[in-house]
Amino acid sequence: MNQSTAPDSDPKLDAYWMPFTANRQFKKSPRLLTRADGMYFTDDKGRQVLDGIAGLWCVNAGHNRPRIVEAIQKQAAELDFAPPFQMAHPKAFELAERLVELTPAGLSKAFFTNSGSEAVETALKMALAYHRVRGEGSRTRLIGRERGYHGVNFGGISVGGMVANRKMFGTLLSGVDHLRHTHDPARNAYSMGQPLHGAELADDLERMVALHDASTIAAVIVEPIAGSTGVLIPPQGYLQRLREICDKHGILLIFDEVITGFGRTGQPFGAQTFGVTPDLMTVAKGLTNGAVPMGAVFAKQSFYDTFMQGPEHLIEFFHGYTYSAHPLACAAALGTLDTYAEEGLLTRAGEMQTYFAEALHSLKGAPHVIDIRNMGLVGGVELAPLPGEPAKRAFSVFLDCWEQGVLIRTTGDTIAFSPPLIIEKQHIDRLIDTVRAALHRAA
Repeated sequence: MNQSTAPDSDPKLDAYWMPFTANRQFKKSPRLLTRADGMYFTDDKGRQVLDGIAGLWCVNAGHNRPRIVEAIQKQAAELDFAPPFQMAHPKAFELAERLVELTPAGLSKAFFTNSGSEAVETALKMALAYHRVRGEGSRTRLIGRERGYHGVNFGGISVGGMVANRKMFGTLLSGVDHLRHTHDPARNAYSMGQPLHGAELADDLERMVALHDASTIAAVIVEPIAGSTGVLIPPQGYLQRLREICDKHGILLIFDEVITGFGRTGQPFGAQTFGVTPDLMTVAKGLTNGAVPMGAVFAKQSFYDTFMQGPEHLIEFFHGYTYSAHPLACAAALGTLDTYAEEGLLTRAGEMQTYFAEALHSLKGAPHVIDIRNMGLVGGVELAPLPGEPAKRAFSVFLDCWEQGVLIRTTGDTIAFSPPLIIEKQHIDRLIDTVRAALHRAA
């Protein structure tokens, strides 16, 4: 037995260093999933577990969907891989065309990656390169936001603002600054939908311009809804104000829609729900329903055209991945889009959001609850932390719900909900009732 195996843990679990996981706790009491169908996982003990988080914000159409499964199986037998540099395969073009039919008007070019993290890195590089090609190479500064999450690569954690994701990794990228976050429980606690107060926080960008000068700022990147930090809904008018300031100073606006994309907010994309179109938009997760890793960046036609200069035989943008537009990922995405379309899933969150919101806000007054936030089919319930032990109370609720056959997610002391878009009222009832009972049992 490997000497590093934790006491009382199974040595067969020792080799795998798990991501974003309390490894020692998990390996003493594993939570293993072996199958999935519809709204449910099945664990290694044969229990059905209600999926309250769409896998990890990604299985928007529910699990084991026939069109997606069949598309992957067929593609694997037909074309397992095609080189993406100087070559391509038909499904890459088909998928891009299908996607830009759904995106906000003007975002008509799709660049494929393998994850949300890679999509963010790609968008940041596109922004820097765009200004250089236009003769404004001094625009190198990137602006993120406190409590933002933009993946885990160096660019993403540099513009991101979650302390635990940043503190171990040195100085990160230089030339990065951050807007304040929009979480304001003193004025906005228990808001249903968009909070009333906080649009003025977008004016932080004017402070950045005054400090650095607009001629040095390339782009601002924000999540329309900050998901991984605890579901922070943008105040009314905030994103519109951010768009206005970017336009005023020639700064690119990037929306990270890895979580909000593909129906989570009641429209195909959060940009459409909030009525604000960015210059670049990143997606992943729901793009393939989580079945095969894939991400993408959408850009405006004029943005793309800026790069299409010089001799035609030369590469215009020196960036990409071995697995960009991988045939299996493209097939999975096309099967996913078919499923969304046939079942009206990209707008179903709008149909279910009132029932979901009322159920979620019924937790007001439950033990330890200090705020509740929601939009579409995403919600957050913030708990008062145990003194000196941040995140422990929420984690205990997570473990309790798991034992009751319900899967939720916690980030810090916030419980996050993002169920598959196929959810029915009885699933919402069970999800909320299970959390309510766990809160009453929590320390």
